[in-house]
Amino acid sequence: MSAPRRTPDSLRSRRWFGVQDLRAFGHRSRAMQMGYDAQDWAGKPVIAIVNTWSDINPCHAHFPERVTAIKRGILQAGGFPIELPAMSLSEPFVKPTTMLYRNFLAMETEELLRSHPIDGAVLLGGCDKTTPALIMGAISMGLPAIFVPAGPMLRGNWKGQQLGSGSDVWKYWDELRAGTITQEDWTDIEAGIARSYGHCMTMGTASTMTSIAEALGLTLPGAASIPAADSNHVRMAAASGRRIVDMVWEDLTPQRVLTAAAFENAVVATMAMGGSTNALIHLIAMARRAGLATFGLDDVEQASRQVPVIANIRPSGDRYLMEDFYYAGGLRALLARLDAPLHGSCLTVNGRTVAENVSGAEVYDDDVIRPLDNPVYGEGALAVLKGNLAPDGAVMKPAACAPRFRQHTGPALVFGDYADLKANVDRDDLDVTPDSVLVLQNAGPQGAPGMPEWGMLPIPKKLVARGVRDMVRLSDARMSGTSYGACILHVAPESFVGGPLALVRTGDRITVDVQGRRLQLEVADDELARRREAWVPPTPRYHRGYGALFARHIRQANDGCDFDILETQRGAAVDEPAIF
Repeated sequence: MSAPRRTPDSLRSRRWFGVQDLRAFGHRSRAMQMGYDAQDWAGKPVIAIVNTWSDINPCHAHFPERVTAIKRGILQAGGFPIELPAMSLSEPFVKPTTMLYRNFLAMETEELLRSHPIDGAVLLGGCDKTTPALIMGAISMGLPAIFVPAGPMLRGNWKGQQLGSGSDVWKYWDELRAGTITQEDWTDIEAGIARSYGHCMTMGTASTMTSIAEALGLTLPGAASIPAADSNHVRMAAASGRRIVDMVWEDLTPQRVLTAAAFENAVVATMAMGGSTNALIHLIAMARRAGLATFGLDDVEQASRQVPVIANIRPSGDRYLMEDFYYAGGLRALLARLDAPLHGSCLTVNGRTVAENVSGAEVYDDDVIRPLDNPVYGEGALAVLKGNLAPDGAVMKPAACAPRFRQHTGPALVFGDYADLKANVDRDDLDVTPDSVLVLQNAGPQGAPGMPEWGMLPIPKKLVARGVRDMVRLSDARMSGTSYGACILHVAPESFVGGPLALVRTGDRITVDVQGRRLQLEVADDELARRREAWVPPTPRYHRGYGALFARHIRQANDGCDFDILETQRGAAVDEPAIF
């Protein structure tokens, strides 16, 4: 039995354009002021193109051209396209961190769609936080929506070597600090590492999140893997414009797509592709917006034990980049290879199921997308650790760290905040060894503020000079999805609000046990109780504006860092007044 279809009289935009009263007169006359007439809107779905382009976002530099293609598709399908600019969240430039503003963009997306005569939306993003933010806002609004990913940039190049954005930045920065490459080399790397528009071409947060959007069923099949500079990307954008018009008539809303099974598929995909640690925060936030109130780190941990990493893409893999992943078959091929762990019956935005979308997909390079019996890493990319140091959980990417640190005990070297770290980590007299556990406090959602990507703490310069390239690092911060190493992140509760991380002192011994999923501070309970009694809450970071709103309402990392005020009607479109 087919789902009921909308009629022109049931379109939401009719309340603006299709009734005969004074307010609709104003709407129509002002549309005419811009050169439109009734042929443009009468009986047609009005489609918002929520565009996160800006002059300072290199990941989205091609979006003006993609908007043209999307508009073409919408017009071909009989819709009326309206471009709505939204906050750009340029990952390389926004300070202190785009994570501070993810919820801002989510709110803006929701309110843009609510306040305008919109029947459906094309969400145009890709730079790290834009994907979850756009999706979160669209879920809460409840209109039909399709996501168009920005696409990864082309491979970087330096002296015949492939460069991966982010991953090779950290690698060669240590080599520069160690004196093994020259300043001229570093300048050449700077010029060759990002040579086209598009987001990072490693399996960083951007590629992870756009792939998650596809795994959830919110993009056209194969959309997330297409390089930004490929002509297939333009055609995908136009096809998305055509499809959203049909989605409006079908009333195919996010609530019909984003089931518990869809999120299980997304977690499985994240593990198999060696995804970013940041994905866990965003997955929880999106799932809870979709009404899955109990979705959390335990759901992630279950998949981590069952799904191997089979995408040989840096930083979990050792060679390849997203362009190679696309040529090897892309996400469709990876999902088809997984087969058994997936819920194939999940509906997607093209009106077909996951099983139908991956049917016939082939892997063209078994070293890029590995067979299940030859994985990059035998378990999932990410692990959730708990213990007296992280009672609500911490996250690690064991697939991207030196194996010896997956079971480790060492003395803590504590930095009270990022300024302390910057001022002291390269001191020649720093009391540190390769077995030390570097600890950064006050870098979480409230403490930083905004939970910046400070979690890949730099290796002390004296150790870098001795050839050390990895050691255990622990914080309540995040790290770039392009990062690697034995970094334990998202410690919850964070130190700024009195979490156990605030009680760690230099010299305390810390145990990391990845197989046992344990993170333990080896200090007696009575001593920790004394330290807690002496702990003094820090001064709030903000006293006015958005920062104060953020501090007042932000949840912890294990709850997705969403605002508590945005969770009151999880998964349900907010009631709109009959008179407005």
